[in-house]
Amino acid sequence: MIRKFEDNDINDIMQIWKDENIKAHEFILKEYWESNYNFVKEIIPNAEIYVYVIKEKIVGFLGLDNNYIEGIFVDTNNQYNGIGTSLLNKAKENKSSLILKVYKKNINAINFYKKNDFVITNENIDKNTNEIEYTMTWNK
Repeated sequence: MIRKFEDNDINDIMQIWKDENIKAHEFILKEYWESNYNFVKEIIPNAEIYVYVIKEKIVGFLGLDNNYIEGIFVDTNNQYNGIGTSLLNKAKENKSSLILKVYKKNINAINFYKKNDFVITNENIDKNTNEIEYTMTWNK
């Protein structure tokens, strides 16, 4: 089930955010994610957040800022079950276009977005990590 974020979801989604960022981005020091944890926790309620719940447990979420996807995160134990695609489809429901950034080294994410009709439209260096990142877009 997908539903909108509720204030008491914050700790669950932040745990997923931290764990999955560390796992998906082995090329970035773990300390980078840990040092940004409190900042993200503070600003995340300002985004449009959708959570995916199985048996009253949050297993994934998507964050939007207008048509920009801040991120899609699915707990490792629940990946490859269509949860990310379901969250992405929820974001597509009321949007004519979506945009996001993804690290070039995050091949799984790039392939996921390509499978869901996103195309790479730009490449630049993330000034916070010095890693190459792609801008990917989707249009209805």
